[in-house]
Amino acid sequence: MKRWHHSATTASPRVAIPASACDCHIHVYDAKFPVAADAKLFPADASIAQYRDLQRCLGLERAVLVTPSTYGVDNRSMLAGLKELGNQGRGVAVIAGNESDRELEALHAAGVRGVRLNLSLGVVGSIDELEDLAHRISGLGWHLQLLMPPERLGEQGERLQRLAVPIVFDHLARVPPESVHAHPAHVVVLRLLAEGKAWVKLSGGYLLSSSGDVGDPKLDRLARSYIEASPDRVVWGSDWPHATAQAGCQPMPDDAYQLERLSEWAGDAHTLHKILVDNPRSLYGFD
Repeated sequence: MKRWHHSATTASPRVAIPASACDCHIHVYDAKFPVAADAKLFPADASIAQYRDLQRCLGLERAVLVTPSTYGVDNRSMLAGLKELGNQGRGVAVIAGNESDRELEALHAAGVRGVRLNLSLGVVGSIDELEDLAHRISGLGWHLQLLMPPERLGEQGERLQRLAVPIVFDHLARVPPESVHAHPAHVVVLRLLAEGKAWVKLSGGYLLSSSGDVGDPKLDRLARSYIEASPDRVVWGSDWPHATAQAGCQPMPDDAYQLERLSEWAGDAHTLHKILVDNPRSLYGFD
């Protein structure tokens, strides 16, 4: 039986995956790049060649590379991956905010379309930088990808509403699945979705499950709540190579099964096509 790197996948998904489908959240790790001083995750090397092998099995064609917290504001691993992916790849960088216009324009030319502020496992950045980061990237047409503990997110609604750029909440906004419609963070995200100010990545569902399993039925209401609120502003990501699973925090996910679960949440082929093809094309500017 064939085994794929950093995945429990053993066979292709048992659902039809549309052409030009995009995995909107993966990372590249390479030991030749130094880790940040306060890094918390130290996964094994994960290359584009390894991902492409899995990608073929999953029936996907496009991918969005996100600079992982392990490297701080060093985007070289992500940029090297983008170069290998060519037109089928886009990137989300981590920046300090003091980069020159020329540096940001170079990132854009390489395929970067957003910046990430990780307030959960990140080693750089703070909530105080929200407005400055948004202002810095607004002229490029980029978005701000945000990850923070839901308790903090629930307090930031008005502030996020005023930002000059779209917001992308990754990992289902980290909302506890058992608190759908009750948690202040969920209320904030649904409101921003309805107002056209935000997007949500249905990525890392296993991170929110008490069992570490994307098959957890408690995830259903949460995922579907975002799709029902704004089907044109939801994308999906595998979170390959699953750094927290490598660290022993959860079982290693089956990425084919993750796509099967997405199909269940979507409910029909038209909505699945939106999530995997149309919405990523709009958010990341794929040709």
